[in-house]
Amino acid sequence: MEKKDLRIVYMGTPEFAVESLRRLVEGGYNVVGVITMPDKPAGRGHKLQYSPVKQYALSQGLPLLQPEKLKDESFLESLRAWQADLQIVVAFRMLPQVVWDMPRMGTFNLHASLLPQYRGAAPINWAVINGDTETGITTFFLKHEIDTGEVIQQVRVPIADTDDVGIVHDRLMMLGGQLVTETVDAILSGHVTTIPQEEMASGEVLRPAPKIFKETCRIQWDSPAKRIYDFVRGLSPYPAAWSELHLPTGEILTVKVFETEKLPAVHSLTVGSIQTDGKKYLHVAVADGFIGIRSLQLAGKKRLAVDELLRGFHLTDEARFR
Repeated sequence: MEKKDLRIVYMGTPEFAVESLRRLVEGGYNVVGVITMPDKPAGRGHKLQYSPVKQYALSQGLPLLQPEKLKDESFLESLRAWQADLQIVVAFRMLPQVVWDMPRMGTFNLHASLLPQYRGAAPINWAVINGDTETGITTFFLKHEIDTGEVIQQVRVPIADTDDVGIVHDRLMMLGGQLVTETVDAILSGHVTTIPQEEMASGEVLRPAPKIFKETCRIQWDSPAKRIYDFVRGLSPYPAAWSELHLPTGEILTVKVFETEKLPAVHSLTVGSIQTDGKKYLHVAVADGFIGIRSLQLAGKKRLAVDELLRGFHLTDEARFR
């Protein structure tokens, strides 16, 4: 079978999923339909917002479905009507068996980690938060338990100590687009040898990648500097690590922190105490030294470099992060 004859249904929602769909469309693969999340209200006016995948699908004139429930019979009838040979899932949602078992060639998923590590919703964030020096992307066939199916292909990617999650995300997104088309080609050629994840774990402790909520992102200043440094870059630029800044006046400000540096030192200050010249630097005392904050954002304001913020915001050593 030629790639133009293979009927593909693609499922995805965020920006990460657009690159793989674009590669399929521009590569001449026969994408017969796209499934994405329903439109969501956003902003002050609660105007319905299209997902990035929907925006791309509409720009290419691709048939589109946005089911509320994946077991709804009307949706399943529409999906069957597309007569897919293969389904591809990239950053979508957990599928019921009636959906992933439908195509004759199966359904495969692109996951942004080196499975079996970091199964879950936020694999890129957690790899950086945990200070890993390597991550990757994996394609695997779906089965009952989430992110546990047999692996088709993997690509390893280094993480530099200066990389934040935005940089790693974009790198994996581009490589993911290439891996999706390579996986389709391998399936078409019949040269796929899958590996059960149980055989790949080799006794190592498996780290999860659960969904990240606001409280997950709060900085714990009593941690070592390296841990805080990795935590901040693992959440930057989105959703962003945050903390409360307690001012001498009694006012409490919520502050997002985007970029930091590690400053080893011996001191007797209380963790969360700050040192600043009020002009160029802002250092926060932690367990084994200081964290130098390089860029941050006060609630309701825009992101600024620390020297830009200090020029318009009076801050003294009497303030404290908690």
